[in-house]
Order: sequence, then structure tokens, then C-alpha cells
Amino acid sequence: MFTARRRWERKGLQLGLLVLVVGGVFIVRQTQGELLAELYNGITRPLEVFQSEPNQQQYLKDAKVQELQAKITELESQNQNLKALLKYVEKEPKDVPTIPARVVGRSADNWWQQVSLNRGSLAGIQEGYVVKAEGGLVGLIDNVTSNTSRVLLISDMTSQVGVNISRTGAKGILRGDGSADAVLEFYEKVPNVKPGDVVSTSTYSSKFPSGVPIGKIKSLDLKRLPASVATVELFPPIRSLDWVTVNPKPPVVPAPENKDTQK
Repeated sequence: MFTARRRWERKGLQLGLLVLVVGGVFIVRQTQGELLAELYNGITRPLEVFQSEPNQQQYLKDAKVQELQAKITELESQNQNLKALLKYVEKEPKDVPTIPARVVGRSADNWWQQVSLNRGSLAGIQEGYVVKAEGGLVGLIDNVTSNTSRVLLISDMTSQVGVNISRTGAKGILRGDGSADAVLEFYEKVPNVKPGDVVSTSTYSSKFPSGVPIGKIKSLDLKRLPASVATVELFPPIRSLDWVTVNPKPPVVPAPENKDTQK
């Protein structure tokens, strides 16, 4: 019985040692796995950072290049607009003071009604001054501060301009239509006009100098009552104004006196 007891104790010891060995191997493997994982992460993490940094730098570089390209495009556009404005100014009479200004404000709600300019009374601008752009008449200064001024556009529905047809001299009133077109109401019932005729300011206008181009006739309605009307396509780029010129309002020319009444 003693011998059998010793045998079971020996087997129990062997079994315990086996459990310890297996457990130790499992623990060692787990520890080695964690160590290997940490070692792998320690090696690859700097490489991942190193690889991501060039991508971030390239992204920032591309963004900067795009920003510079956009600025270059904007400057080229401004340069072209200024060249066109300069050519237009050179055509103005030398005795007429010309003040260049840029559109700096425009409301979406009043897009076709008014714009704000970056020059005001300190630059010599006054209410009633005439505003032009490449193509012709733009509007009239109706409000002035020291450094800004506001333009009532000819496309405003309250705007009225005395005009005539350059080819025939037919006259009428041009009214704004809140768009790139305007409505011309003729004084005559059947005026001598046709599509394509150029419309310019009239000598009868007290607000604008005569002969300033405005647009061309787009379509006609000669059956309209009480007077014929035409749709006029405006020459100046009212939709996308940038640079303009401001000129003093024309002087009021007094009506000639009757010689018989002179003393």
C-alpha cells in the first residue's frame, strides 16, 4: 500500500510539473508575442510617420500652388479690365475730368439696381456724376461719402434716360428692366428703327452728356399702344461690373434768348 501511495505521489508530481511547463511555455509565448508586437510597432511607426509627412507636405504644397494660380488668374483678369478701361478713357474728351473707380459692393437683392464704388468725395466725386464702363453708360452717382459712392444703374426699374437712335435720330425714353436689357419707349408711333440700331444718350438729356452709347435694339413692338417700344440690349457689362469711370455731370446749357427782347 505504501508502494502504491508513493507511485501516485510521483505521478501527481509529474502531472504538476507538466502543468507548470505547459503554462510556462504559454506565458513565454504570450510575452514573446507582445514583445514582438511592440518591437514591430516600434520599427514601423516611425516609417509610417515618415511616409505620411511627405504626403501632408505635398498636399500643402499643392494647395499653395492652387492658391497662387487663382491669384494669378485674378490679377490677369484685373489687368485685362484695366487695359480695356484705359482704352475707353483715352477716347474721352481731354477736357473732361475722369475718375477711375472699382466696384466694391453689390447686394444680391439689388443686383440690377445699384453698386458701390471705392472712391468718394475725397476723390472729387459728387452726386449726379455720370458713371461709364467699357461699352458705354452705366448709371448715375446718387449717394456719396468720403471714400465711397453709390451708383444708380440704368438697369434699375426706376431709371429713365433720354435717348436717340444714332442711325435715324428717332428719340424716346429708356427705362430699366431689372436685367441686362432695357425697354425703349419711342415718342413717335412708327419710328424709323430696326433691330441692330445703336441707342445712345440724347441731346435732350439733362442728366447725361449726349452721344454716350447705351446698347442696341434687340427687338421691336410697333403695334404697342400708346407708343411703339423696343427691347434694348445694354452694351456695358452690368451683370459683372468691375472697373468704371466717373465724370462730372454735363453743364446745364441755358436756352437762347430771343434777340427781339434783348435790350
